[in-house]
Amino acid sequence: MITGTVKFFNADKGYGFIQPEDGSGDAFVHISAVEAAGMQTLDRDQRVQYELEEDRRGRVSAVRLQSA
Repeated sequence: MITGTVKFFNADKGYGFIQPEDGSGDAFVHISAVEAAGMQTLDRDQRVQYELEEDRRGRVSAVRLQSA
């Protein structure tokens, strides 16, 4: 699992970005991953753990979220 901090999340648009602690590139996160984790939204500066997954189009996003 990767640990990071929510940089931005727009619940109305259904997406945001998480800044990983290791300094690598920001991770895109979709509302579906947030809801699958039993959360309704993410707050700026909230610490989370997640895994990265590549979809069939080659786009990488954060999945299997949990509070850190």
